[in-house]
Amino acid sequence: MGERKIRVLISKPGLDGHDRGAKVIARALRDGGMEVIYSGIRQTPEQIVATAVQEGVDVVGLSCLSGAHNQLFPEVVKLLRKQGGDDILVIGGGIIPYDDIPYLTKAGIKAVFQPGTPTDEIITFIKDNVGKSH
Repeated sequence: MGERKIRVLISKPGLDGHDRGAKVIARALRDGGMEVIYSGIRQTPEQIVATAVQEGVDVVGLSCLSGAHNQLFPEVVKLLRKQGGDDILVIGGGIIPYDDIPYLTKAGIKAVFQPGTPTDEIITFIKDNVGKSH
């Protein structure tokens, strides 16, 4: 039997309705050997966390283009911790100003990927960081 695939939830929190980038990332991660669940657009932090826990994911990837990342991303981390999901790697991407990245990493987002980041860089980061204490 082969090694269990890394399970990733890709989600779009908030009211942002543009999901092309999230779908590109989902496809790249799947092509990189991961099992990917895409929860769709306009998800609440509570919905994202419920799906992550129910599906037993290793990674939650959040995508935000609307500017609400400083509120939504930390809320997902907080709710995951309340649900016992401390071991779930949380990463983010989208249109996120560089000045906001330190705040997000302090809030528990392990990496923020800007537009144009090569997908193999994201795949490598996930493979290198899943299963490490968060």
